[in-house]
Amino acid sequence: MAYDLTRRLVAEALGTGFLVATVVGSGIMAEQLSDDVAIQLLGNTLATGAILVVLIMTFGPVSGAHFNPAVTLAFRIKGDIATGAALAYVAAQVGGGIIGTWVAHGMFDEAIFQFSQKMRTGGSQWFAEVVATFGLVLIIFAGVKQRADAVPMLVGLYITAAYWFTASTSFANPAVAIARALTDSFSGIRPLDVPGFIAAQVVGAVLAGLLFAWLYRETER
Repeated sequence: MAYDLTRRLVAEALGTGFLVATVVGSGIMAEQLSDDVAIQLLGNTLATGAILVVLIMTFGPVSGAHFNPAVTLAFRIKGDIATGAALAYVAAQVGGGIIGTWVAHGMFDEAIFQFSQKMRTGGSQWFAEVVATFGLVLIIFAGVKQRADAVPMLVGLYITAAYWFTASTSFANPAVAIARALTDSFSGIRPLDVPGFIAAQVVGAVLAGLLFAWLYRETER
């Protein structure tokens, strides 16, 4: 069944909003429950991986469950979404993510409007975001091609792992990076550092798309 663009945009905004509310909210909860940074990160990780499985299964049939401008960009380059729709997706994702941050603040009685002071910058952080986004887009494309019903679990498990094997804790999502700049809590990132993360994420997405096009191109023997 095909869904019109309005419904697809609402699904993208809702999905990204719930994703960010989970990332920010679980980070705030983790800080309240433990002073151990490893425990805080673990709580943040498990909540994020779990919600991704739920959200992709819920909204995937409507919009494709991108929830991520880097993923939308990769699908645009691949030719699976029109330029106008892709731009609208990105706007819905960014708007939904920002609202998700504000919702998390409201649930935990935090000031709604904030800016993060947490520094996340430097070559290793940017390279980590290239790797994180490259891996995310590649497993999405490969999953869609080979076993679409497994994509929710693949994405949830990948992000759960990438939280721990990347120096940046795997933002891998420009909309999430923008939204996390608006929270001065565990999951925050300084607004000044967001452009570097977004540039790295775009590079990772494009590289993944190029590799997928070559790796999975079937040829005659």
